[in-house]
Amino acid sequence: MSIFDDLQTSLQEAVDIKQGKTRAARVTRHEVADVKAIRAALHVSQAEFANAMGTSVDTIKSWESKRRNPTGLAAKVLATIQENPAFFNELASH
Repeated sequence: MSIFDDLQTSLQEAVDIKQGKTRAARVTRHEVADVKAIRAALHVSQAEFANAMGTSVDTIKSWESKRRNPTGLAAKVLATIQENPAFFNELASH
């Protein structure tokens, strides 16, 4: 199937959902991590946290001030760290 066919199918599904012809697809939402609380619990600086996460200090500051929210893989990594703080040490060691 080409990308055009995929897009066309997706758009038709959206129209069908909007018109009530089919049920909406399952949507998965993750709770936005409290980055500042996670970092504070780990007792690490913003620079150390940014280095382990593979991002900039400015990004960490944006997440902590809620100007931006972590998405994608970063959100999953943060959720993993929140559930298992020892995972942070694994990240920091690489």
